[in-house]
Amino acid sequence: MSTLTGKVAIVTGASKGIGAAIAKSLAAAGASVVVNYASSKEGADKIVQAITAAGGKAVSVKGSVSNTADVKAIVETAIKTYGHLDVLVNNAGIYDMKPLEEITEEHFHAQFNVNVLGLLLMSQEAVKHLPKGGAIVNVGSTVSRVTPPASAVYTATKGAVDAITGVLSRELGPKGIRVNSVNPGLVETEGTHTAGFIGSDFDNWVVASTPLGRIGQPQDIASVATFLASDEAGWLTGQTLITSGGMQ
Repeated sequence: MSTLTGKVAIVTGASKGIGAAIAKSLAAAGASVVVNYASSKEGADKIVQAITAAGGKAVSVKGSVSNTADVKAIVETAIKTYGHLDVLVNNAGIYDMKPLEEITEEHFHAQFNVNVLGLLLMSQEAVKHLPKGGAIVNVGSTVSRVTPPASAVYTATKGAVDAITGVLSRELGPKGIRVNSVNPGLVETEGTHTAGFIGSDFDNWVVASTPLGRIGQPQDIASVATFLASDEAGWLTGQTLITSGGMQ
């Protein structure tokens, strides 16, 4: 499949998990990929090596999506390396589940700064370069519908992603730029293992509530994100695609 041949894509938070799978999937579809990371240079370099070993093109760049200077540097890397930009995947995100009584200002701002402000800053900078036919793919979450307990702040950030996806689709539609969101359920990643989700009662509940009978794998999400980035999704904008094996 070469649906993205000649395209250039930035994937934020792409050193592991869903972001890494999306970066590799975009590259397999023909895109040149900028692999952004916030702290794990080793992880990002492994993704770049995997892409280039398979015959693709990729570079890594460090930067926090919640920092304006870093955001400009991420986008500049794409332009300087490949000459243009066609796709932005806003994947970078953090989660820290706490019940109401444990929420603090720091807890709130840490998640909103990355999950919401970061998405806006990256989109703002990318739009300066995205052409007619360009695409922004946001990574949301089914938590905005499921609203699990002890997730008020994280769920609020993903509700904001849903809302922003709709707003930007209308704002950028006249420029020919599409904006959609892929909204995963529980996905097995390094992060969800570290957080203790995998193998937990919550994991068991998700599987029992999922018509397809399992939790997601990163590639399940990556294939949908790659579709949304491609011209094959050229008549889709403002959509939040629930990618959760049927759990809603």
